[in-house]
Parts: sequence; structure tokens; C-alpha cells
Amino acid sequence: MLRLNDIKLPLDHAEADLAPAVIERLGIAPSELLTLDIFKRSYDARNKQQVFLIYQIDVTLSGEVEGALLANPKTTSLVRLTPNTDYQFVAAAPSTFPQPQQQRPLVIGFGPCGLLAALLLAQMGLKPIVLERGQNVRQRTKDTWGLWRRRELNPESNVQFGEGGAGTFSDGKLYSQVRDRRHLGRKVLEEFVASGAPPEILMVSKPHIGTFKLVKMVESIRAKILSLGGEIRFEQKVTQIHREPLERETSTRAGAAAENPGQITGVTLASGETLHSRHVVLAVGHSARDTFEMLVEENIYVEAKPFSIGFRIEHPQSVIDEARFGESKGHPILGAADYKLVHHCKNGRSVYSFCMCPGGTVVAATSEPGRVVTNGMSQYSRNERNANAAIVVGIEPEKDYPGHPLAGIDLQQSLETLAYELGGENYNAPAQLVGDFLKGKASSTLKSVTPSYKPGVTLSDLSKALPKFAVDAIREAIPAFDRQIKGYSMNDAVLTGIETRTSSPISIKRDRSLQNMSTRGLYPAGEGAGYAGGILSAGIDGIKVAEAVALDLSGANKFKQTLPQ
Repeated sequence: MLRLNDIKLPLDHAEADLAPAVIERLGIAPSELLTLDIFKRSYDARNKQQVFLIYQIDVTLSGEVEGALLANPKTTSLVRLTPNTDYQFVAAAPSTFPQPQQQRPLVIGFGPCGLLAALLLAQMGLKPIVLERGQNVRQRTKDTWGLWRRRELNPESNVQFGEGGAGTFSDGKLYSQVRDRRHLGRKVLEEFVASGAPPEILMVSKPHIGTFKLVKMVESIRAKILSLGGEIRFEQKVTQIHREPLERETSTRAGAAAENPGQITGVTLASGETLHSRHVVLAVGHSARDTFEMLVEENIYVEAKPFSIGFRIEHPQSVIDEARFGESKGHPILGAADYKLVHHCKNGRSVYSFCMCPGGTVVAATSEPGRVVTNGMSQYSRNERNANAAIVVGIEPEKDYPGHPLAGIDLQQSLETLAYELGGENYNAPAQLVGDFLKGKASSTLKSVTPSYKPGVTLSDLSKALPKFAVDAIREAIPAFDRQIKGYSMNDAVLTGIETRTSSPISIKRDRSLQNMSTRGLYPAGEGAGYAGGILSAGIDGIKVAEAVALDLSGANKFKQTLPQ
């Protein structure tokens, strides 16, 4: 089978047009095309007056045609062998695992990374124990609505904490820019589809699910893990990690990171219970600040890393659709339009759009009392009135929060507390019209754009919510973005503050074996550890660490039994 790239057809083409396009591109006879399957579909809207669909197509050809095409220098740029994307497990435990002398692996956190790590470990017969500080996804949804509707925050069950992780209350985007030579992203998507996600996510270039579908999918994956012998414990917060000393290693674990080498032996929970294990996956997400503090106190190697701060910006979705698609707006294949923007400012900062949610809402995303944080969310339909995205400024440890690996958290908390105060100290978020923000005056009344944030917004002066360099950069960037998307700097658009949790403020460093630089048996993973950014990349990293755990547990694949079906 061959894969043919870049088949371009008009937006409203007929399905029957695909085969002739392939035949023409390859210069073959119609009878030589035996099968045709769409692998990926995207669109080209650079010219909004003429939007095209772009296809990657897998074809089977008759006779020696495939070999001839692959051998012909004139056609090798058009086609290649279709890669094998079938996932191959790296290990398989016997059905008798664990024996009395064996310990089950632990997975801390049950967001996208922990979810896939636990699933893969279970599929390899390793019966993981999952420790999640929050509630199951149904109860968590109720707790989240408690903040949105009643201003009641549950610090252990909210947008950040609980089954499904922060990605559950998001746009549900399932694409990333990570290098994925082993097609692990395909494994993630296939598991999602098998658990109830729309099959189209395997084919469209920018797949998404949305919160409601994510809830059902997460429940289905949980049931699969349990059926394979895994154990999932909710309301189980890890408060201590136990290590035993190791002799200093000198190979791949050199320098400061190896000054206090140790082997993990288990964890203690807030309840006082201790669980013993020499293989622990740490997939706690980017908001587990108390866990990060505990790691530093336990002398586990952690570094500060860059992240970004800014606001959410809301426009009428119709403005974005018109700017991106022109007369093609509203087409069912295109759906609600998205965007991706970057601007390099005169002060040396970069401003960019982040987590753009077409037809979505801005949501309250704090996990700590007395603080306000925003995020974006949408459903699968993406049919809400407004488009929203974070518009954020990149910041760096050396320049903006030096001196301590957790200094970025201190900065986040101070800004989130300030936002709480500006909002009225009732979990309202401070907001401002874009026109007023650019003019440097506080807003007093809303106009044509109704902010979607719940429980509500308090009009304010957002120049007080961020450091001056960030405010100056965003004020420069918005008019620049208007040159790319007409209407972006419209007076009535709304900024809502603040966005601080774009990514983890720390990196829990690991070596080539995916173990922490100072602690063997501890596998930092996902977004919270600094190795992912979004649902798909977090799931991919979860698979990688599950494989590393399985190989270490099995003694480099010594288990001989077949995998569970």
C-alpha cells in the first residue's frame, strides 16, 4: 500500500472526485487503482475566497505499479510506502503477576498522561494502582459546576484535579507538534475511539472531542483498566515519597542531579497509608503545586522552566469565521474557525495565542481558594456564540523569576491572588473591553460581546493585573494580530484575566531511561513534569513511561506470556 500526499480538491467536491484525482496524479490507468482510503483530511484557507481540502490517501495498486512508482525518481516525491502504525507492546507479564515478592507499579494522577500510562501498564498485565487526589469524573463535574454556578470551590475536585485531568474541561484538542516516529499518537487516538470518541478523530487534521464526550470516554477507559486488573483510588493524595540511598552514579546521572541519588520505595497518602513500590509514574499535571513543594523538600531534582502569562480574549465567532473563511464560513466540514497567532515585540517579548477554543467558553479554572485563573473550554459541536483564546507573553526563569525552582509558582500565585482581588473577591474575573485596554482606561460597561466566564466578570483595568512588560507587549500585539485577522482589535471584544497555567512552571528532569535524574524508579511524566503540552502529547508521554516501567519491571522484556486481549 502506498501513501499519496497533497491531493487538493475544492471544498464542495463530490466523493467520486477522489479516485480520478489520484489516477491523474499518479499517471496510472483507472483499472490499476484497486483500493482508496482517506488517511488524513485538512484544509487550505490561505485564500479565503477559494478554500481547498487537502488529503493524504492510502492506495492499493495492481500488478507491479507500486514498485515502479517507488523506483521512479519523478514520482518518489509523490508517494511512499504506507507506514505500519500498529502498536507493538514492549512486554507482557504472566497472569500470575504480581508474585509475593513483586510490587505493583503506582501511577500518581489520572489525567491524560496517567490515564494512558495506567491503560498501557494494564494491557501489559502489570495491574497498576492509580492514585488520584480528586474525584471520579461525574462527581468532579458536579464539583466544578459548584464553582461556576454557586462560587463554591472544592480545592481537591475542580477543573484541575480529578479523573480526566485539566484536559476534560477544555477544548479537547487532540493534535500536537511532537515528533512521533513510532506513531504513538495513533495508539492514543485509537484507544479514544474504542472508548467512545468520534471515529473522525482518526482522519481529520485537527481532531477534538469536547467536554461531554471526554467524560464518557474517560469512564470507558477506567472500566477497561479495572477489567485488566488495575486498581483506581480516588481522593488519594500523595503527601510523601520514600527513597532509600544509592551509591552515587557517574554514567548518565552526573552533576548536581546526582548529588542525592536514591531508589524510590513507596509513597504515603494524606490518610497516613503507605504503599510500597519501586516503580512510580508521576503524572500530576501542571497545577499540583503542593506536590511540587513536596518533591523539593524530599530533595528530588526539579528545575524551573519557562511558561507564559496573559489573558483570555473573546470575539464573536462570526468575526473569526469571516476573517478566516470568507464566503465559505459555516460550511459543515470547516466548522468554527480557529487561529494561531504570534508577534515578536519591540521589548524583546513574544506574544502568542494559546489554547484557542472556537465556539467555546471561558471557564473558571482555579484550584486554590482566593485565586482566579481562566481557561478555555468547548463542546464537540463548538457552537457557542464566542471564540476565545489565551493571548499570552512568554517569561523565563533567569529573567523573571530567578533564585528558586518554585519561584514560578510564587509568581503565578501572586498574579492569581491579584486577579481575585480585582474581580471583587468572589471568584468573578476582572475583565476589560479590548478598545479600553488599548487606550489605557478602565471599562465601565459591556457592549456587543457578552463574556462567557462564569460565575461572572467585574469590569476593571487589566493593566493592573500583569507586570508592565506583559501589558506593553499585549498592547503592541493586538493591533498586529488585527492585520492578520480583521476585527481582532475590535473595541467590543473582551479580555478576561488571568491566564497563568499555560504549562508547568517546573521540569522534573529525567534521564534516557525516563527516570528522575536523582531518583531511580520515579518516572516524571506528562505536562506537570514538563514533557507534554496538551491531551495528545500527554497521552503519548504516558505510553512512553509505561513502556519504560514495563521494561524495567520485566528485566528488559523477559516476560514470555501473551498479552491480554
